[in-house]
Amino acid sequence: MNKYQNILAVIDPTTDEQKALKRSIQLAQHTNASITAFLSIFDFSYEMTTMLSGDEREAMRQTVIDDRLEWMNDLVSQLNINGLTINTKVVWHNRPFESIINEVLEHDHDIVIKGTHEHDKLKSVIFTPTDWHILRKCPCPVLLVKDHLWPEKGNILAAINAGSDEDEHRSLNHKITAHANHLAKVINANVHLVNSFPGTPINIAIEIPEFNANEYNTGMLTHHKKAMASHCEQYNIAEDRTHIEEGLPEDVIEDVANKIDAELVILGTIGRTGLSATLIGNTAEHVLDRLNCDVLALKPDGYVSPLTK
Repeated sequence: MNKYQNILAVIDPTTDEQKALKRSIQLAQHTNASITAFLSIFDFSYEMTTMLSGDEREAMRQTVIDDRLEWMNDLVSQLNINGLTINTKVVWHNRPFESIINEVLEHDHDIVIKGTHEHDKLKSVIFTPTDWHILRKCPCPVLLVKDHLWPEKGNILAAINAGSDEDEHRSLNHKITAHANHLAKVINANVHLVNSFPGTPINIAIEIPEFNANEYNTGMLTHHKKAMASHCEQYNIAEDRTHIEEGLPEDVIEDVANKIDAELVILGTIGRTGLSATLIGNTAEHVLDRLNCDVLALKPDGYVSPLTK
């Protein structure tokens, strides 16, 4: 498996502290990947200069692009890239997520790496609309970078749904675990797997007095342990690095990530769009802002971005 050879690092124009670019370099130093430092900019005021000709407006836009490109080249020149190839690119687009995904589609990037923002007062991570759009619509893996370090012999937590019989979930389980094992070799880390299962449905316990909640929970735990053991056997993951707990996925994943001090959590996302994304959401989106580490979100095989031309 030879992943992450063509990295797209999304540049944050509001800061000189480029978390995504630094993480991209850290990854590329292990894989010898090429990196494209990518910035999408737009200023509506340049589109409103109606007294100017189209050529004059284009010249003004190009001046701004050239200025940002020079700034990016200065940023790259100050970093320790150790012979890595880092290309810089600036595009003018009024919807940053579309420009990022179009870049992925046009140039077959293996992974998008983007930094997150932290609210200074609340000390919590704020995900922008661009973040959510990329997570839902980008066809390749998306790595959202926080401030947690990637230490040697650190822990990667892969969240799977081992007890599911659905083909989509089973396929995604294998993809998540394969990516975890690959990254563990690349950055010299340990792989842990986490799986949650639902407790007794309250309405059933109330409406059916003879329902045995303890027996139900024991049966669920046994089912998930057996499924997890079978899955781990295929990937040579030791039992003491598996975590099977009752509860909502977002609660269990957060608790286990904190307990093992995970440097990275890997999740699957179905990539819903439109009304279903607003009303339903998924585990990846529910858990993202609760984690104090990087998050790698993967799409199922065969996923097609709605932006695909």
